[in-house]
Amino acid sequence: MKLITAIVQDKDASSVANALVEHNIRATRLASAGGFLRSGNSTFLIAVKDDEVNTTIVVIKEHSKTRKQFVTPPIGLDMSIDTIGQPIEVEIGGATIIVQAIEDFQHF
Repeated sequence: MKLITAIVQDKDASSVANALVEHNIRATRLASAGGFLRSGNSTFLIAVKDDEVNTTIVVIKEHSKTRKQFVTPPIGLDMSIDTIGQPIEVEIGGATIIVQAIEDFQHF
């Protein structure tokens, strides 16, 4: 068995959760935050059989969209006076997926 940890942006979390249910994939959803934008995320913990890993990743990928957003970066010591306060375009969204082996799994 494998443990899939998938971190998706909150805008996509409900779509991912619904798609996992439609594919009969059980998941635990946790609220999380972090990253460059300090934006809200959801972290899904999913235990699946080895042969279900690829299907699960495809479902998550299909429902985790990337998008562009303008942000004003925090002021740092390495910034020139000309760039302070200038918005930059960054790509956000998508999913971060980690797959780990499970030594033992029990469901009661």
